[in-house]
Formats: sequence, C-alpha cells, structure tokens
Amino acid sequence: MNYIGVDLGTSSVKIILMDEAGNVKKSVTKEYPLSFPNPGWSEQSPLEWYDKTIEGIKELLLHQETDIAGIGVGGQMHGLVILDEKDDVIRPAILWNDGRTTEENNYLNQVIGEEKLAEYTSNISFTGFTAPKILWVEKHEPENFSRIKKIMLPKDYLVYRLSGAFSTDVSDASGMLLLDVKKRCWSKEMLEICHIKEEQLPKLYESYEAVGSMKKEIVAELGITPCGGENEDEVLVVAGAGDNAAAAVATGTVYDGACNLSVGTSGTVFIATKDYKATTNHAIHNFCDSTGAYHYMGCMLSAASCNLWWMQDILHTKEFAREQSGISEDKLGENSVYYLPYLMGERSPHNDEKIRGAFLGLSMDTSREDMTQAMLEGVAFGLKDSLEVARNLGIKVESSKICGGGVKSPLWQKIIANVLNVKLEILVSEEGPSLGGAIMAAVANGSYESVEDACKKIIKIDHEVVPEESLVKKYEEKYKTYKKFYPALKGI
Repeated sequence: MNYIGVDLGTSSVKIILMDEAGNVKKSVTKEYPLSFPNPGWSEQSPLEWYDKTIEGIKELLLHQETDIAGIGVGGQMHGLVILDEKDDVIRPAILWNDGRTTEENNYLNQVIGEEKLAEYTSNISFTGFTAPKILWVEKHEPENFSRIKKIMLPKDYLVYRLSGAFSTDVSDASGMLLLDVKKRCWSKEMLEICHIKEEQLPKLYESYEAVGSMKKEIVAELGITPCGGENEDEVLVVAGAGDNAAAAVATGTVYDGACNLSVGTSGTVFIATKDYKATTNHAIHNFCDSTGAYHYMGCMLSAASCNLWWMQDILHTKEFAREQSGISEDKLGENSVYYLPYLMGERSPHNDEKIRGAFLGLSMDTSREDMTQAMLEGVAFGLKDSLEVARNLGIKVESSKICGGGVKSPLWQKIIANVLNVKLEILVSEEGPSLGGAIMAAVANGSYESVEDACKKIIKIDHEVVPEESLVKKYEEKYKTYKKFYPALKGI
C-alpha cells in the first residue's frame, strides 16, 4: 500500500508518493500565482490550491501503483480562508506574509495586552497571524465578514474539499492566535475578542488523526484503488499539520529537545519539547506539536526567498552554484559587508512588519561575491536571532536537522553551522512537509504505532556539518555588530 503526502506551499504544491516502508517513489510540483494587490499585501486563490493539487496527484499516479491507503497535508500557516453558507470562498486567502494588519496587531498587543494574549493563547499577536486578519476583514470588508460561515487555514481547505471534513489540527491552529495552546482547545476569550463563534471554526484534531476519507467521486476521478481504514476500502484523510510541524516530522524532530532549521521561503528554528512550558519572552512562538506534545518556533519572514530575490531579480541569473563558487573558505568570517534579510518585514524576534532589508558596509572594493556572501550570512544571522532567544530561555541546542530548498548549498550549510554554532545533520532524503504528511497518514492507518516510531524507522542521516571553533569565534564577533543594525534602522 502507498500514501500521498502534500506540501501546500506559498508558490507551489509539492506532492509525493510514499510506500509503506517510507520510500519516496515519485514527486510532483505544481506552481500557482501569488498576488500582491497593494504594497505589503499577499493573497492567493484557494481554488488554485485545490485544482493544482488534483492535477498534481493525477500526474503523480501516472504509471505508478494506485493502491492508496491515506493522504496527509502539511501547509503554509496563518492564512485566512473564509467560506459562506454555500461553501463558496468569499475572498482570496490572506497569507502568512501579508502585512496589512498593523492596526489590528497593535490593538491586540497594546489594548488587549500581550500578557492577556499570552494567558489566553500562550503567544502574543504577530502581523501574519490569523486573528488580526479576521479583525481586518471585520473593519474593512464588513459585508464579507457578515457572510462568514466557516473559517479555516490553507491546508484545511484542501482537506475539506477532499473529504468534506471541517477540521484542523492543533499545530496549525496554534498559529491562529485563537487556540488555548496549553489546553489544546479554542480560546473562548479570543473568540469574543474577534467577534466570531466556535461553530465557525473547525473541529480540532491531533495531526496524525484521520478526519474522514476521500470522497468517492474524487477517488474515481483520480483513478485510485482505496486500501485504507478498517475495511481497507477507504483513502484516509488525516488532519495534517502546519508546514513547520510537518517538516519536523519529515526530519525526525519529534523528541524532547530536538531541533530543526528550515530554510524555505521563510526561515524557522523549531525546537520540540515534551511538556508545555510557558515563555516569559514572547519573541518566539509556543505551539502545539504534531506528535501530541509541544514546540517552540522562531520564524523569519525571508530566508531562501532572499537568495531567490538576489540571484534572479538583482543579478538576473539562475546559476546559483556559480555565484557562490567565488566565495572561498578563507573569506568566511572576514566579510566587511552585512545584509539584513527583512524583505517582507520581520517576525521573530522583532515583530516589525515595517522594517525592510539593507546592505551595509559597502565600499569601493566591495565585490559581487562579497554581497552574495553577505546575503547568505544575513539569513544565518536571522536564524541565530531566534535561536539565541531559545538559548536565553535555558534551552540547549547543540545539533539540528536542516531542511528546505535553501540548504542544498554546502557553502550555506557551513555558514549556518558556524554562525549558529550547531552541528547540522544532513538527511539522506529531504522531502519536507510532504513527507511529514505521508508519514502522518501512515500512522493514522496503523502502518506505524506512532509518529515517533515512524520517524525512527524512516528518517536517516547522510552526513554532518560540524562547526569550527575558530570560525565560530569570528562569526560571534560579526553577530555582535549585526545586532546593532536593527535598532539603528528601526526608526528610519
């Protein structure tokens, strides 16, 4: 039997076919457009997500075994998807990297107050979270707000279309600022603050729980032979997880103290913790995990997207490796140029949607390679910002898995390992949230006893990147300088 895993990303959907032993047999990616209707806004059509997913699954199963037992989805977090009483999408989804909710975000943090929010949800408000988006729609689009019958997250829209189950999981729901993270239930106080009712919100599940089965007409359209469930005649659909929690499953970051760095469109530092622990510093998030436990997460809004922007939009090249080839190892830790990766504002630890990126330290002898190196180092420093918050909470992180399209570069791996002073564990196969979704589907169907059991048997490490003491010291000094730039530029 086989399982399908889906990663509903910001620019594309990636779909994999995994067998019962955890081997990935095929992968398909389908792109879709991203809309920026106003400066700082970011939207997408949920209908595009579904259409491209169906198109991708059809291609995935072409010339493959079609006996499918389950499907699991990991997806971009925080996005607001709203449906009316006819299940029609009311407006384009407002995405995680949308910055329109400054006023609503300030209201939540300053009027309701950070301490109250932390009491209700274990977190404070960030611009990209779902709750301030709901308040924005209420104020700026009252007619749309009055039509809302269902509120869901991006991957939950896919699950709803595939199964008819109005559901979400606690990891993804943690990023809405509507969930009581400690108790793993909706916060009545936050629902009142956002003027919504609990029946407008999905039913809560753990990530690895089945919420239903794929609709028969979709099974027929895709040409699938169902083989899941107790009677082996269903394609189980699991609740799934937010992209970072799903990626953590795909990297085996499922035990107490384990860490995963994700360098995708955004960048995250994900640290699993067995027990709930409240944080006094709200610069990083305190969320439910996809295993039934919890995790801390720091998120920077622009990570590998900085590399894409610099290479394609500025240098007008797709030869990423060639651009890095001129950066010799003796230049690491010696660059006088700095880069601030705030292309879309910043979340952790600054919570500032207005700050923007910069190159600093330019001189007449600055080279193209110097600026490319600064960009790579700047993203690493941004990750370090979140990691240092966790370390200041007493969390020890000495090693980490790493995933995302941005870390296929050995040079960038080395920079990140030495800037953060952590040993990086590079996986044999890195499929990201799509693999996490497939693994959760396999757990739901009983192929594995638990998520931890599945990860232990499936996830394998290829090699390690170990930090070098002398280079760590150089980057520590550079980081001290880097930390001075944000306070200096914030007021400009």
